[in-house]
Amino acid sequence: MEKIPGRSLTWLYLLLLTVAAGTFGFGGYWCWHTRGNYAIAAVGAVLLMLVLVSWPIGAAVAAWRRELSQMMGEKLTTMSDTLDQMSVLLNLISEQQLLSERAKGVAFREKERDTLRRAIQEEIARQDWEAAMALANEIENSFGYKSEADRFRSEINMRRSDIVRRQIADAIAGIDRHMRGENWGAAQREAERLMQVYPADEQVQRLPQDIEARRQQHKRQLLESWHDSVNRKDVDGAIEILKRLDLYLTPAEAESMQESARSVFKEKLNNLRTQFSVCVQDRNWNEAVRVGEEIMRDYPNTQVAREVREVIDTLRQRAQGIEPEMAPT
Repeated sequence: MEKIPGRSLTWLYLLLLTVAAGTFGFGGYWCWHTRGNYAIAAVGAVLLMLVLVSWPIGAAVAAWRRELSQMMGEKLTTMSDTLDQMSVLLNLISEQQLLSERAKGVAFREKERDTLRRAIQEEIARQDWEAAMALANEIENSFGYKSEADRFRSEINMRRSDIVRRQIADAIAGIDRHMRGENWGAAQREAERLMQVYPADEQVQRLPQDIEARRQQHKRQLLESWHDSVNRKDVDGAIEILKRLDLYLTPAEAESMQESARSVFKEKLNNLRTQFSVCVQDRNWNEAVRVGEEIMRDYPNTQVAREVREVIDTLRQRAQGIEPEMAPT
């Protein structure tokens, strides 16, 4: 394809050269016969000179074009080869990048799973059960590991149940201490708090009924002890039990016990009066003062208390070793 313009140009110049030479020859022949008409010969000479001058120029231009075309072809070929190599290289890089991304995805996936596992254990240690359960669900939803997620959920539920049982047991132990101390109000308040914290636990929900049953049982025991002390004439024991029973008795129950309680307090007062008299007779002034002060404190409106008030100052002086002055008669 590159040699066709060169051949066409050569044939063209040969044709022009033939025409110019023929014109010049005809002009010379014409000039010879006519003896002085040089026009045709001049034209032929000019044509011949133009062909001879332009032919090398045209040949040089054609040669230059051929060389330029050849150079451009070589460069285009080189560029095409380079582009082909770059295309292959880019395809290779793309494939390697894709493999790398997959490899990184696998690596990051495993790393993320390990991170989730550690996070679940941390939430379990902090007893944040909802957060731990959400992370366990994430292992199943994001990675598809249902068996591992089920194992974590089972562990979370088991740990939560163990801790809840221990917390409930500790709280019930505290309630039991309140009940042993007969602090029923504090026991009920603690039970109400537990019911709010653990609304689904049956044992906790039964606590108010259990506390009331325990209270009624303790009340029955006190009533039995009261009747036993009264029957045994244990006045001090009966009075001590009666003070404790005051927190349990309904108005009707208290009214039904008034008569027996009055008898017990009357018997107690008689015992104190007798004890006071014996201490005075034995000149045991310290004990006499103690018994007298008990009578004034516990039975302030009785005749015995008024009698004690009349002599208590004298007894206190004698208990301190001071002999009181006799009032003038």
